[in-house]
Amino acid sequence: MSVYLIAVIIYLLFMAGIGVYFSRTEIQDGDDFMVAGRRLPLFVVIGTLLATFVGSGTVVGGASFIYQYGPFAAIFNLGGGIVGAIILYFIASKVRKSEIYTVPQLIEKRFGKVARFIASIIILFAFVGITAYQFTGGAYVLQLTTGMSLEWGAIIICILVIFLTVSGGLFSVAYSDALSAVLILLGFVIGVPLALNAAGGFENLSLSLPEHTKTWNGGLSVIQLLGFFLPLFLLILGDQNMYQRFSASKSEKVARNSVLGFIFGNIMVVGLTIILATTAIVIFPDIEPDSAILTLAVKGLPIFIGVLILCSAVAFIITTATSYLLSASGNIVYDLYGFITKNKKPLSQKNTLWFSRITVVVLGLLAYVLGRFFPTVLEIQMYSYTMYGASITPAVLAAILWKRATTAGVLSSMILGGLSTIIWEMVLNRPNDWNSVIVALPISVAALIIVSLMTQKNDDVNNVETVKEA
Repeated sequence: MSVYLIAVIIYLLFMAGIGVYFSRTEIQDGDDFMVAGRRLPLFVVIGTLLATFVGSGTVVGGASFIYQYGPFAAIFNLGGGIVGAIILYFIASKVRKSEIYTVPQLIEKRFGKVARFIASIIILFAFVGITAYQFTGGAYVLQLTTGMSLEWGAIIICILVIFLTVSGGLFSVAYSDALSAVLILLGFVIGVPLALNAAGGFENLSLSLPEHTKTWNGGLSVIQLLGFFLPLFLLILGDQNMYQRFSASKSEKVARNSVLGFIFGNIMVVGLTIILATTAIVIFPDIEPDSAILTLAVKGLPIFIGVLILCSAVAFIITTATSYLLSASGNIVYDLYGFITKNKKPLSQKNTLWFSRITVVVLGLLAYVLGRFFPTVLEIQMYSYTMYGASITPAVLAAILWKRATTAGVLSSMILGGLSTIIWEMVLNRPNDWNSVIVALPISVAALIIVSLMTQKNDDVNNVETVKEA
């Protein structure tokens, strides 16, 4: 048994222990399970924001993009999250003040119960997809360390993610996130100079890279680059996970300041990821793009650093999966249950806790099934981000920032954004190799603006003025 496999197993068992600990000491009701009792400190909120966003989408999907198209084009791809986070800073404290559990609750305050219902359905599609590619990313780690097939690796990661989410809720997710964030930054900081040395330094790196990876666009058209930038940018602006972290913060000040720490950490991780994946192009020119950083960790760096990066990578992947699985569960428990049953009396806190745990198991199994339909992490990543970003983010921003938005406009925007994403990805199979956001976002935004302006007089005046601080 390799030292890498032993290290990964030990770290996974440690994470499972965190889940068991918080399950026994902190989880008393649904509020503890979903938003950690709204008492997370600054350091933990920063860590969980970073770890939630930097999962296999960066370690596997982002590395795959860098390996294929080069470091300069990667700035357009991974930079979307950083730009979105800067804008997010200005609305974080408002979200904490609203004390919401889910984004559809925020949308309902302006646009009604039907809008909340549709938003919940779309978020489920997107978040189950994001969870699915974490399973695939984790399977790559197990394949590298054990030779296990990707199918069995995904099953094992799926089981572990469901267990962690069911046991400790946001408490275990947030605190394991904070630890993972420290480890990944430490591993990347130490690993970068060693990887550069193995690649012959910056000079040899620049000489040895394939020509198309040295260009600013990596051989992609402007529209294709935009198709990689926008999904990440839109996701982070309206990401329910981010909003739930703000709601779980101890105060509005902690919520706002956590974004500053997240921005700094995200810049560091993105920059270090670009360097590491670029060195992998030279050191390992014939590997699968998805495995660029993971292969570098196992075969191109000293064992200690490789173990650190590998454990951190799998931790990020798992904690991202638990975050999105937990968040999607909240949409069923807090949004869909009441709408479907027409039950005006909410569930008791105890029943909410058990209902949440059951939905986590069901959604985790659905995520595994969905992951079988997409051949690479990068493909399912772009689909999931666009499903959320083109459908939900415009509605969220309209609820917070645009007083003239109407219920009809928001409903049209969400429905058309979601449908155009599905049709472009799954029916038309991405014509011209364009990611669906290039089509779905303009349709969604146009519907929001045009329909809102056309239905201005018909919309309830109270809808326009309600919850300015939401």
